[in-house]
Amino acid sequence: MDQDIVMRARVMLLSTNRRVVRGVEGLWIYRTLTRVDPEAYGSKLAYVLVEASTSPLVRDLPEQRMALLDEAVAVATALSPANPFRDKVLTMALVAKRRELGGTSAS
Repeated sequence: MDQDIVMRARVMLLSTNRRVVRGVEGLWIYRTLTRVDPEAYGSKLAYVLVEASTSPLVRDLPEQRMALLDEAVAVATALSPANPFRDKVLTMALVAKRRELGGTSAS
């Protein structure tokens, strides 16, 4: 991984005054940093992915919503069982995916 990209993601994260960075910016930051430290950033990535699946940007794109949810489940599943946020984000991702498969999107 390019260290300049990692540094840029860390600076962007530190420059925000939010607990969780959301939207496209958050997706980029957490996707980048999860590759470097999955246990530290994976739960936030899974959270932001589930949140992004409800975005108006993907309201009419069921394949995109499912791709975001599939990624969220994969990221949450990859977390160590010892990670204190694993169960919470995995449950959230699985519930959202089940809801999407049932045809009742949360938009």
